[in-house]
Amino acid sequence: MIKADERQLLHKYLLLELAVKSLQSDYKKVEKFKMKSVFLPLMDTLLKDLRQELFKLKRQLTQLRIRVVGWQTVDDYFSDVQVATAGDDVVLRYANQALKTQVEKLLIEKINK
Repeated sequence: MIKADERQLLHKYLLLELAVKSLQSDYKKVEKFKMKSVFLPLMDTLLKDLRQELFKLKRQLTQLRIRVVGWQTVDDYFSDVQVATAGDDVVLRYANQALKTQVEKLLIEKINK
């Protein structure tokens, strides 16, 4: 069973993981821009910060004996995340659109800092 505070950490970890994957995917597209010299340094800094925070959260979750086993797409609208805990495995269902919105919000907050 995952406690509420542990679930918040896990949720933040999942958002950071998705943000890093999205930026890595977009990075390849930005490399083709005419103004790439403007955007790439910003993306590099953002990716570096997100990776550091992701690594820190992963370490915290490991200390709590919590790890993400995998993602599975249920349908166009939902995805399940399988999480291993010290006691047993838990499956958490997330709405894809909500995750996308939260990742966008996270990235906007990081950029505006």
